[in-house]
Amino acid sequence: MATPSPHNKCLTNTFLLSSLSKRHQHSIHTLHYPHQRSMCHGCYLSMNGCRKDSREPVGTIETQTLEPVATTSMALYSLKMAVSKMKSEPSPFRSSSGIVRLQVPIEEEEVEAIDWLHSQNHLLLPRCFFSGREQNSSDSNGRSLVSVAGVGSAVFFCQPHPFSYWDWISIRRFLSKSCPLIRAYGAIRFNAKAKVSSEWLPFGSFYFMIPQVEFNELEVGSMLTTTIAWDNTFSWSWENAINALQDTLSKVSASVVRFPKQAPPTLILSRHDIPSKKHWDIAVNRALEMIKKNNSLLTKVVLARSTRVVPTTSIDPLAWLACLTVESEKAYQFLLQPPNAPAFIGNTPEQLFHRKWLHITSEALAGTRARGVSMSLDRQIELDLLTSPKDDIEFTIVRDTIRRKLEGVCEKVVIKPKKMIRKLPRIQHLFAQLAGRLRSEEDEFEILSSLHPSPAVCGFPTEEAQLLIAKTEVFDRGMYAGPVGWFGGGESEFAVGIRSALVEKDHGALIYAGTGIVEGSNPYLEWDELELKTSQFTKLLKLDLPLRQKVDIK
Repeated sequence: MATPSPHNKCLTNTFLLSSLSKRHQHSIHTLHYPHQRSMCHGCYLSMNGCRKDSREPVGTIETQTLEPVATTSMALYSLKMAVSKMKSEPSPFRSSSGIVRLQVPIEEEEVEAIDWLHSQNHLLLPRCFFSGREQNSSDSNGRSLVSVAGVGSAVFFCQPHPFSYWDWISIRRFLSKSCPLIRAYGAIRFNAKAKVSSEWLPFGSFYFMIPQVEFNELEVGSMLTTTIAWDNTFSWSWENAINALQDTLSKVSASVVRFPKQAPPTLILSRHDIPSKKHWDIAVNRALEMIKKNNSLLTKVVLARSTRVVPTTSIDPLAWLACLTVESEKAYQFLLQPPNAPAFIGNTPEQLFHRKWLHITSEALAGTRARGVSMSLDRQIELDLLTSPKDDIEFTIVRDTIRRKLEGVCEKVVIKPKKMIRKLPRIQHLFAQLAGRLRSEEDEFEILSSLHPSPAVCGFPTEEAQLLIAKTEVFDRGMYAGPVGWFGGGESEFAVGIRSALVEKDHGALIYAGTGIVEGSNPYLEWDELELKTSQFTKLLKLDLPLRQKVDIK
């Protein structure tokens, strides 16, 4: 089916299908959404950049840096004036397609990206937040980029079919090495072929956005930016784009207020685990039976749990995210929220891959223990994890699988260290880092599609593990355990979307956690590991209830 052009009107969750070549048509399946929900209550203006028949870079790609200012409000004013001037000029860009970033350095006022985004809570616009675990990226002056927050989309990319090579090409059209901070932030479903539940519908099979208005928190200083994208072949002209940008800028708050980085005391009205403890034990024992079968190829499967918590007051996803900063130095933090949709948030320690030019790194992370309350106990727990045969099997499967995948597209792969402990404030894992050199930057899509799903979140072999997961789990993982991160011109970075939750306005949150099942696993201990992994969210809520309240744990 050919893709109709997006128009200047409200879009719904009937995402536009691209027509692919016969070579790729076998990978498409159509999702039928029985309960359509409008993407916004007002009018949501944007362009879905997914088009198979547009492969060349857009005509104009550039970044313009305006004069530095002292405060965020002055930066917003400067951008509004610059956009108005561009609009008044006759045909400032002669190309029929393009993407232009305007950025204003802020030199005096110190603002955190998450505070800026929280100050825009009144906007019914898509939004995103991404904070890297390490500040590898930098702006044109070499200053390290700490966190990025964005509202509105200059262009978004969303389809119901599995993320394909042509979708990757569609995103890359708008990116350039000469404009490294023009990025597409988003996530991909764990399993695009699984049935989609209502709460995940707005995300499609994948959802990426290049923000209209963006706040960049730098190691020193910050920047406020706007991005304009247009493409006449999509029926999204320069006039459409600049009018939509002006509309968004008129709604952006000029004042930024720091909000408390703590969740208010909240009682839980209900908690519902899928599966329940009883059904979890059954599922784990069945998985162990499959693993032990003589003719079975399965050596590991990762089973997950979805926990819905409904508190007495609405959960602010940004407040939750801000409370997770205790682990932020060794974890990626993210928020992705399409318009009029739940917010997918997370605080994940696991890197899927980081690419800068041809250099690529990935990580193996498996095995979990709590931290000890004393140094001696912590060391004892560490030694137990390092010498555990069960955890060594799980870890070796993950590390060796990633190595083989990298060797398929890299000239050389180095593993250093081969096995060590990575300590986080609450938990510790077995860890190894892998690095290689890509033969071509065009291999980036191959890396993404081959590394996901990794044995750390799926199992091994992949097909057998996915089949067992599909038969066992009765909830939709959505973007949980899928790739989450960003594509850039010469650099891209993705984490694994674990330690995550989907926060629905007035409906509480779905908290996700999984654990690897291998020979020697114990259902009771694996349940305890789920509790440990979800504790970074549940500790933000008061779990002890008055007797008159009911906790649903069926």
